[in-house]
Amino acid sequence: MKLSARNVIFGKIIYMKTGAVNVEVIIEVAPQVQLTSIITKQACDLLQLKEGMQSYAVIKSSNVMIATD
Repeated sequence: MKLSARNVIFGKIIYMKTGAVNVEVIIEVAPQVQLTSIITKQACDLLQLKEGMQSYAVIKSSNVMIATD
């Protein structure tokens, strides 16, 4: 994975809540340190995200994106 974003933080997905259009994803990046992102259901399906899997929080400006290898 190559990105121009400088803030790429590795962690584990600990919680996902699916809504009508979006999915709330919480990643634990250190003990008791969590980042939350709201992504589309389509992006969640494309990335095949599941609770317990390793992933990256990619922070660019005021947005938090989710990335996997």
